[in-house]
Amino acid sequence: MRRAAALLLLALLPARPQTPPPSTEDLEEAVRRFTAALAAAIENAADPVDLDTAFYRGAIPGMLRRLDPHSVFFDAEQFEQLKELERSVTKGFGTVVSLLPGRVIILQTMPGSPSQKAGLAPGDEILVINNIPLAYLDLDQLVELLGYTRQREAHLLVRRQGEPRPVEVTLSPAELESPSVDRSFLLEPGVAYVRVSSFDVKTPEALREAIQNLGGEQLKGLVLDLRNNQGGVVQAAVAAAALFLEAGSVIFSVRGRNTPIEELKVPEGFTPYRFRLAVLVNGKTASAAEIFAGAIQDNDRGALFGEPTFGKGLVQRVYPLSGGAGLALTTAFYYTPSGRSIQKPLRGTELDRATAESEQEFRTRLGRPVRGGGGIQPDFIVYQQAYSPLGRVLEASGSYPNFATEWLKNRSAGVGGDFEITAEILDEFQLWLSRRNIRPTLAEWTAERETVRRRLKQEILNQALGVAAGDEVELRADPVVLRALSLFGA
Repeated sequence: MRRAAALLLLALLPARPQTPPPSTEDLEEAVRRFTAALAAAIENAADPVDLDTAFYRGAIPGMLRRLDPHSVFFDAEQFEQLKELERSVTKGFGTVVSLLPGRVIILQTMPGSPSQKAGLAPGDEILVINNIPLAYLDLDQLVELLGYTRQREAHLLVRRQGEPRPVEVTLSPAELESPSVDRSFLLEPGVAYVRVSSFDVKTPEALREAIQNLGGEQLKGLVLDLRNNQGGVVQAAVAAAALFLEAGSVIFSVRGRNTPIEELKVPEGFTPYRFRLAVLVNGKTASAAEIFAGAIQDNDRGALFGEPTFGKGLVQRVYPLSGGAGLALTTAFYYTPSGRSIQKPLRGTELDRATAESEQEFRTRLGRPVRGGGGIQPDFIVYQQAYSPLGRVLEASGSYPNFATEWLKNRSAGVGGDFEITAEILDEFQLWLSRRNIRPTLAEWTAERETVRRRLKQEILNQALGVAAGDEVELRADPVVLRALSLFGA
């Protein structure tokens, strides 16, 4: 099934020219003009001209910017990272961390990763990386340092829970599996939750396995979370959509200057899941994830909950270049089965006219009205709750993870999956806040009490059992998840 879908998609992409390309004479004249300008710069510029910079940082990116904001040039290192994403692997140490100004706390280590082999564990705090103390770095500096460090050997100074002195740890990066289906559990009997963080070549099978492990066809419903999923491999999104759609259902169509209008349909030969489906989306749901969401909505297979999606519906082909570099070029546009353009209008570019679309009304397979204009509009708009003034203070100060680290120093062995925040722990946290000059009023504390209880539980489980346990606490109270549960009569 997956192979058939991929072959159909690949057959769809090659362009069949409809607009004549520039003549050989026109191309030669353009090259002569560019060469003359480059020669003048090399001979007369105040500073020496570096050819790599001139071509790969100037001429090529400048040309692509005139086309659209998503056609990009990759240098050799960036192109290798792009290929890593397509292979569902990444290079690094295999840790999930919590970042606070001046603090990096380990929440989870991947099985078999360099971090796990070195003995790092949830709750450990990284104090120094390659002789750089982290206490003096802000969040942006921490992110930059961690991104740079994961590509090469790193020497760490780590404070471990229960040990009086920091220990030195040396890590060498390795290629690691980067699972795209990273959360799955039962929200209640018969209703599963699965999060897909991206689409790669292994996503369809990983999604099917997660569903089977939670009940398969016996499920009453599935909440499929695509929030913050910025896309990935389109073939993977196609194969994932085919798990839920009947054979012959349209998944998307492609239209472009040199590409005739063609549709991709679910191939024959397999039986999809038939339980009810709720798909969660937000403003960071993009590209391949929008293709999936649009196919589910336009085929009336499930309901979408959350916020309008990003609106990135460009067909891009990747062209390898010499020296290990690469080019991602926009060649066409994706449309949902009802004919809505996924791409938001690209104002101020050469593709503006091609993508401009009024917010006209379209119809789903069963005649239900849906709106165009770029991106996917959910069936039920649900926004995340804003922080209260006290909530903003507690989050910005890092109070929850900092308290969790201190509280767990001598208690981590007693924290299990049934752990709950008691009144005594709440009192202890309130005293801890007071010592740090955070003293909420009685009214503020009463209003925030249940949120405080949940956030403390989440952070303590993050550091004691791993980030998956903490995420489950957060997701069970998520307003979008709770609204989606109403689809199943919960």
